[in-house]
Amino acid sequence: MPTTVKEMLAAANDAVPRIAPAEARAMAEQPQVVLLDVRDAAEVKASGKAKGAVAVSRGLLEFRADPESPLHDAAFDRAKTIIVYCASGGRSALAGKTLRDMGYKDVRNLGGFKDWVEAGGEVENA
Repeated sequence: MPTTVKEMLAAANDAVPRIAPAEARAMAEQPQVVLLDVRDAAEVKASGKAKGAVAVSRGLLEFRADPESPLHDAAFDRAKTIIVYCASGGRSALAGKTLRDMGYKDVRNLGGFKDWVEAGGEVENA
């Protein structure tokens, strides 16, 4: 049975809790938390990223998050909390669901980069 993007987003939003930017800012300072930017490289280059965030485009997420992959990024640790964001919240919801499906237990959706910025989150150049 075919699935629509709307259905996929609904399932992702059900699986991954959305958190407020202020909560994300407070959590991001903790060593057991990974802030993850899943926007494309051009987007990150144009606007920067949340300070300390790991930038992995949505298209490479599975390869970077899987410890068995030769492209694995050591920042990914299933024992840590992962806070995901993108430009507006859709890709981060889908990415969060993917991480949950891959065995990451504590995944949160910040939503959009603009939410981080509007809440006073620090930004750094990529």
